Amino acid sequence: MRYALEVQYRGKCYAGSQIQFENGEQIAEPTIQGELEKAIRTLIKSDSDIADNTRPIKTIFSGRTDKGVNSLGQVVHFDYDKDIVASKFVYQMNEILPDDISVDNLRIVPDSFHAQKSARSRYYKYELINRRYKQAFDGDILRVKYELDVERMQTALNFLLGEHDFSSFKSSGTLNPSKVCFITRAAVEKQGDRFFIHIEGNRFLYNMVRTIVGTLLEIEGHKLPPEHMKDVLEARDRRKAGRTVSPYGLTLVRVEYSN
Repeated sequence: MRYALEVQYRGKCYAGSQIQFENGEQIAEPTIQGELEKAIRTLIKSDSDIADNTRPIKTIFSGRTDKGVNSLGQVVHFDYDKDIVASKFVYQMNEILPDDISVDNLRIVPDSFHAQKSARSRYYKYELINRRYKQAFDGDILRVKYELDVERMQTALNFLLGEHDFSSFKSSGTLNPSKVCFITRAAVEKQGDRFFIHIEGNRFLYNMVRTIVGTLLEIEGHKLPPEHMKDVLEARDRRKAGRTVSPYGLTLVRVEYSN
């Protein structure tokens, strides 16, 4: 049977969501996937007599998130040939997992379901602080000292809506040759001295959201016209875009599926 569940986590203490390999060997740095599979292994070990150093169940994530990126709604699927009582499983998993990872909404899904390939949209939110001075509880969230203009920022973001080649906003680590994404939402929201940038689309390239935010801040910091975002997009050249900002403050909020 195939099971799917939602995973929430704070990414600061992990080397991204996915288990990392080098020369065929698993890297020892902790990952969300590693902790999740270890907890599942603990629950099923009494049934399977599987050694601690194996991966009896492999989890498939809806998408990769980097070190420092958080999740409110990462979707994961795995296959297991026995019945699982959802409430018991979720409770036991949350007792075993580290305090900065939790799971919810376990359900049986069709064998055709694939957490990554079946997803039709993903919604990311980036939070930053707009203030000249720091405060004790700012944490690791990016602080921008110069004044930000919501209306200018929204005008710049509007150029991203629709289907485009986002080569200008991809990092070199992008393995998928397709650079075309369809963005259905690109909005900025101001709450006090906090800014939230909401971006939703069918797919995202490696570091795409963080580079879009970096370009947005470059436009504001240098008082460039909002149309500069359109120029960067159409250039299809990473050198034209702004820097890739810190992962802290970026959250995968939700993944949507057709059914």
